Amino acid sequence: MIVENQVPLQVHNSFGIVARALHLARVKSEADVAALMASKHWATLTQESPPFVLGGGSNLVITGDIKPLVIKVEIGGRRLVEETTRGWLVEAGAGENWHDFVRWTLEQGWPGLENLALIPGSVGASPVQNIGAYGVELQDRFSALDAIDLQTGRSFTLDAAQCGFGYRDSVFKHAPSGEKGMGLAGRALITRVRFWLPKPWKPVLGYADLERKVAETGIRQPDARQIFDWICTIRRAKLPDPSVIGNAGSFFKNPTVSVEQCADIIARDPKVVHYPMADGSIKLAAGWLIDACGWKGRGVGNAGVYEKQALVLVNRGGATGGEVMTLAKAIQTSVYERFGILLEPEPVVV
Repeated sequence: MIVENQVPLQVHNSFGIVARALHLARVKSEADVAALMASKHWATLTQESPPFVLGGGSNLVITGDIKPLVIKVEIGGRRLVEETTRGWLVEAGAGENWHDFVRWTLEQGWPGLENLALIPGSVGASPVQNIGAYGVELQDRFSALDAIDLQTGRSFTLDAAQCGFGYRDSVFKHAPSGEKGMGLAGRALITRVRFWLPKPWKPVLGYADLERKVAETGIRQPDARQIFDWICTIRRAKLPDPSVIGNAGSFFKNPTVSVEQCADIIARDPKVVHYPMADGSIKLAAGWLIDACGWKGRGVGNAGVYEKQALVLVNRGGATGGEVMTLAKAIQTSVYERFGILLEPEPVVV
């Protein structure tokens, strides 16, 4: 196992921020992880701080060179584990590109992930963030995952309940707390993820953009591939391509408020975009709140708010992580002062 030194990270984060990993190891299999942990580098490089696990770098803001050991997960592989009359159980290596994996499942005739098309990042990062879009969240299709404990070297498997999924949240985003704390941030390296795609397939269309596509095309009963194509078109029209304009997708979570809080905001801003949730709360569109505060198209230094979607912060060329976070904090302040809501960032800041 080779550990590289002073590795440029600009191509490994979708924001395109210039930074370096002081030490970086690429792992392509579970055996590579074991070899790394048994190497002479491991004890030295992890003595002061836990390693930093890097996937596709699409949900990351780097604010300086990364001193802890960076483990770049490049574990590949896709396969059908099992097919029954109830559905398909499909597995992918953590290093697989998420969108490519979604497209591959459809090409094999296994629908169910089409609403999650074109979400950037790797398969291994998908349960960490509990990614979601257009009415579907990862937890709706998740079966189990395999991971390695970076403290003990032991392999383990988690089901959905053990992952502690929440809105853009999971056990992997929280540090352990107490003797029996379940947080796995900085401790677990996900190696493989399995998804359950149920039969019979049912389209998920209860989202304004998709309903608009149904009305525009007259296709009342789209198949999974049609929905996949629609979502790719919608996302490309709204969101910048990271290969052209550096960004990390949606930068803030959509906040949830009580019915009373929503009514108070509507009384002041009748056009606020909001969605009722199954638990009785109301989800507000963070992009609308940011736009209402006049941030669309504005920026700090070389970091800016995307002109077509206020929820996306972009690198206009040469932006630093510090500029991105200064802009993010200014937006948080504006939204809080006007609406009394503190927006929570989605990306990991390191």
